[in-house]
Amino acid sequence: MPADPHPTGRRAYDRVLLKLSGEVFGDAGRNFDVDRIDRIAEEIRSVRAAGIQVALVVGGGNLLRGAEVAATGISRVTADQAGMLATVMNGLVLQDALERLGLESRVASASTMLKFCEPFVARRVLRHLKQGCIPILVGGTGNPFFTTDTAAALRAQELKADVLLKATKVDGVYSSDPRLDPNAVRLPRLSYMDVIEQDLRVMDTTAIALCRESGLPIVVFDLQVPGNVLRAARGEPIGTLISE
Repeated sequence: MPADPHPTGRRAYDRVLLKLSGEVFGDAGRNFDVDRIDRIAEEIRSVRAAGIQVALVVGGGNLLRGAEVAATGISRVTADQAGMLATVMNGLVLQDALERLGLESRVASASTMLKFCEPFVARRVLRHLKQGCIPILVGGTGNPFFTTDTAAALRAQELKADVLLKATKVDGVYSSDPRLDPNAVRLPRLSYMDVIEQDLRVMDTTAIALCRESGLPIVVFDLQVPGNVLRAARGEPIGTLISE
C-alpha cells in the first residue's frame, strides 16, 4: 500500500476487504431489498473494473441478531449460530446479484455447508482474488461471541488486504450521535486508541484491537452515496480514516 492512504485521483489500494452489515440488504419487514442489493453489486463491479481486488464480509442483522435472540432466553451460543446462518443467506443473495452482472463470485463459509458454499480456506480465497473472482465470506468467524466486524478484521489480515472498508448508513464517525446531538461533528481521522478510549463504537473493541496490532487502516463511509465504494477503494478522502 502507498505511504499516503488518501491520494486523490489514483488507485491507493490493490486489495480491499469490504464489510457490509446485514442492514444494507433490507429493513425490518423487508429482509431483502432487491433494488438496494443490486445497487451494492453495481458498486462492487466498479471496484473490480478499476483493477482493485475486493473480498466481502457480510453480516446478518436484517434477518437475525444473535444478541437480540439471546435476550429472549435462548442460549447465546445457539443464538449466535443462528446469526451465522443468516449471514450465509445474505451471501447467497449477494452472489446472485453479482453473477447477474456477469461477475464471478464464490461464497466461502467459516462453517462447513458444502451444499451451499465452499469452506473458507485462506489460500483458496487468495487464489480466487488473484483470478479476478469476488469472494463473499460468511459465517462470521465460525465461533459464537464474535461479531462480523471481528470476522472482517480477521479475514482482512488473512487475505493481506490493504484496508478494511466499513460501509455504513452515515458518512463517517461523529463526536456523538448526530441523530441526537445537533452539535455533533464528523471526525475525518482517528487513531485506533481514540476509538477505544472514547468508546466510539465504530466496531467492537476486538476488531479495532486486531487492526491496531497489524496496522490495518479502516475507512468508515456512507454506502448510500453512489460511487462511494470506489472512492474509498481508491483512497479518496471520504468518511473517517482510522489508523495509527
